[in-house]
Amino acid sequence: MSNTRKVLDRVILGACVALFMFMTVIGTYQISSRYIFKSPSTVSEELISYSFAWMAMLAASYIFGKRDHMRMVFFIDRLTHKAQGLLGVFSEAAIFLFSLGVLVRGGSSITTLTMTQTTPALRISMGYIYAVLPICGVIICMYSLLNIKDILEHLKEEK
Repeated sequence: MSNTRKVLDRVILGACVALFMFMTVIGTYQISSRYIFKSPSTVSEELISYSFAWMAMLAASYIFGKRDHMRMVFFIDRLTHKAQGLLGVFSEAAIFLFSLGVLVRGGSSITTLTMTQTTPALRISMGYIYAVLPICGVIICMYSLLNIKDILEHLKEEK
């Protein structure tokens, strides 16, 4: 496994774990403030929502990098090994283009557009919330290139 993939995996997994721990602490605070102190917190609800969105996108990027996402293996298993490799390269290239266009380009546009809009309770820019889209787009593009490299190396070894 390449060094780049190892570092990327650790950083993303660490961020997901930190976000999950943060959400647990904030959720406990929210429940305590609502039921014990009878003073619900609106800030904690927003923090949990936005943290969950970031964690979900980062986790999806991580799963993509591990190639543990759902696949239609009943179709792919019927192909020859070389055809499986070529189909893998094609699908990785399609995902790369999608991520580049939708997540990176589109995410950058929405991030720029929402920089002046603020969240109701936290009063931070919505652009920071939407920044997860281009960030995860770049991560998925990197993983896609690493996956293509791995598939091509695996095909070369088979010859």
